[in-house]
Amino acid sequence: MGLSFRLAFRNIISSGLRTWLTITTLSLAFVMILFFNSMYTGWEYQGIRDQVNWEFAQGQVIHPKYDKLDPFTIESGHGKYEKDTHLTPVLIRQANIYPDGRMVPILLKGIPADQQIVELPTQLLKESKANIPALIGLGMAQDNNLKVGDAILMRWKDKNGTFDAQNITIAGIFETNVPTIDAGQIWIDLNRMNRLTGLQQEATYLLADAEYYQTTNASWNYQDKEALLKEFYELIELKRGGSSFLYGILMLIALIAIFDSQVFSVFKRQKEIGTYIALGFTKKRVTFLFTLEGTMYAFIAAVVGSIIAIPLLGWLHEVGIPMTSNVDQSRKMGITVGEYIYPLLTPELFTKTVFWVVILSAVISYLPVRKIAKMNTVDALKGKK
Repeated sequence: MGLSFRLAFRNIISSGLRTWLTITTLSLAFVMILFFNSMYTGWEYQGIRDQVNWEFAQGQVIHPKYDKLDPFTIESGHGKYEKDTHLTPVLIRQANIYPDGRMVPILLKGIPADQQIVELPTQLLKESKANIPALIGLGMAQDNNLKVGDAILMRWKDKNGTFDAQNITIAGIFETNVPTIDAGQIWIDLNRMNRLTGLQQEATYLLADAEYYQTTNASWNYQDKEALLKEFYELIELKRGGSSFLYGILMLIALIAIFDSQVFSVFKRQKEIGTYIALGFTKKRVTFLFTLEGTMYAFIAAVVGSIIAIPLLGWLHEVGIPMTSNVDQSRKMGITVGEYIYPLLTPELFTKTVFWVVILSAVISYLPVRKIAKMNTVDALKGKK
């Protein structure tokens, strides 16, 4: 076995420029696979963390009549809930605000000012001396030219369908990577919202902590964070599939180069094959030797690619990849993405990439050298085709 490895290594090194061109292409494909998959893994990790910390908590108990994709269910999608120390209620109502004389439809959301289950800075609602203090996201503030301390007129309907209007005061502006709690939304204290709407101890959904086991509000629909993040997971997988086209082309070029090299070896090294057999090598061992030569391209490319990729991705994990030009567009589309994406190279991702590069190279290397098993030894020694 050791002799086969030494012979295979000597043979591919002796091929000179052709070997290094093949290794360069294969290592470039290896680096690209690691880069894109690490970037999407980092985005996935950041997105999960941000959405859990800001919006989903560890799960949600949702009123059976409420569908977040159907705004017509907001009016009826709320009800009485059973109090539970592991649940935090959120009530949603439709409203309008009038900044600079314009009418802007919004979602008015009520959440307890003393909550600690998500990172909304609701303590600002407790500290404010305003009549109706409110929180908005940075995106909402920029879209409507609002700043802390501004008073704007808001109109809403109470439980009887009667319109009412009062000025609200912006008590704080928070910055988040989760646009689904920012765009077109205003947050106020739940107790104050109960008084404004007349809906006492009612909620649209309940935020659950890690210790909640659906022992209360059994008629409501419980969704854990994995179910709530399903759409985000699907988006990441879609992006991975799109990027695979680029590094797939590079991988294909490298594999074609390996295939071509193996075909050349079989047809141009007939005497060498015959010599190996005459010296006592079985045809299976010669086939293994030539397959090993092709596979070693992948091993060397993995080493070269790792020397480039690991320090590069480590540095990018510290400084991040700027996404500034895409943040506003992503926010308007409701996609969770930060100003920087920090690639994350996991041992699982690295091992999986090396495994598939080596396996594909081994398969491609074996296909042309199968002919060796059918060769006549005497003809091979004479160099006959």
